[in-house]
Amino acid sequence: MPLRLAPSFREQLAETERPVIGMWVCSGSPLLAEVAAGSGLDWLLIDMEHSANTLESVQLQLQAVAAYPVTPLVRAPSNDAVAIKQILDLGAQNLIVPMVSSAAEARDAVAATRYPPLGVRGVGSALARSARWNRVDRYLLESAAHTSLTVQIETAAGVDAATEIAAIDGVDAVFVGPADLSASMGLLGQQTHPEVVAAVERVFEAVKSAGKPVGVNAFDPSAADAYLAAGADFVAVGADVALLARASEALAARFIPASDASDRESY
Repeated sequence: MPLRLAPSFREQLAETERPVIGMWVCSGSPLLAEVAAGSGLDWLLIDMEHSANTLESVQLQLQAVAAYPVTPLVRAPSNDAVAIKQILDLGAQNLIVPMVSSAAEARDAVAATRYPPLGVRGVGSALARSARWNRVDRYLLESAAHTSLTVQIETAAGVDAATEIAAIDGVDAVFVGPADLSASMGLLGQQTHPEVVAAVERVFEAVKSAGKPVGVNAFDPSAADAYLAAGADFVAVGADVALLARASEALAARFIPASDASDRESY
């Protein structure tokens, strides 16, 4: 059968004239992933680094969101060739690799997404949903054209190497993580500290000079607005679990007397 896939994240970034806006899906729930998919956002990031997501739950979420006009990305737990191979084989088309701090690490991530001789991805298309169990014509030869790779800069070393990272062939976009970056800079928990913001904007400049799209994680609306004004091509502005946490807290604050609520603070 011919390969019928949605546009990749690389293609979405190239074809959309405005910045694209997305959110994290960390709950591991296909139902919540489907709710988020129908929100009108441009993309969803299904996370395997800081959540309980497994390969099976990620596959179910990809199946759940496939009916919606949203681009799903999957963040690998690490820059590991085996993990990346498994994520791609289960049908993920768009991959984010965390903690890429050098050009060599970026090359490793690219190699993990490519079949030999261009890379080291293991060949198991007869067993994999990605190739529809060998029902997709020329999948082995053409899979790279339909797969996008975004690498994540989250350390001070990555900021310094941003130009070289973005220049690697096969890196389609760069995503900045201010939380880990702030920790790397000795400013743990201070994602909007002026020095952290300046480092993020240094990455913006470096990546754009290499001709690649650049994005950032910014749950604070004012920070998101500032990064959009600074030229971000894509921004993650929330997460399913964070939205549920804040909304449920707001319900409690609205309907439960403060004297009763204080009794529960020890839990």
